Amino acid sequence: MSLLKVSTLSLSVLFILSCSDPPPPKKTVFDPLTHQLDRARDVQNTVDANSAATRKAVDAQERGDSNP
Repeated sequence: MSLLKVSTLSLSVLFILSCSDPPPPKKTVFDPLTHQLDRARDVQNTVDANSAATRKAVDAQERGDSNP
């Protein structure tokens, strides 16, 4: 085959492959553990947000502000 035919064929195959969707990530044995870690981080963020709000309200009451 000539160089033109080979390059045309290879470019068309590469174009088709580049336009296709990537395969979904494969599941691993660590997925349940990472899911638990993500949930724990979300819970910690919620606890930290509530702690900050409580601290802000306590500081406001110490200063004598009526609205925190």
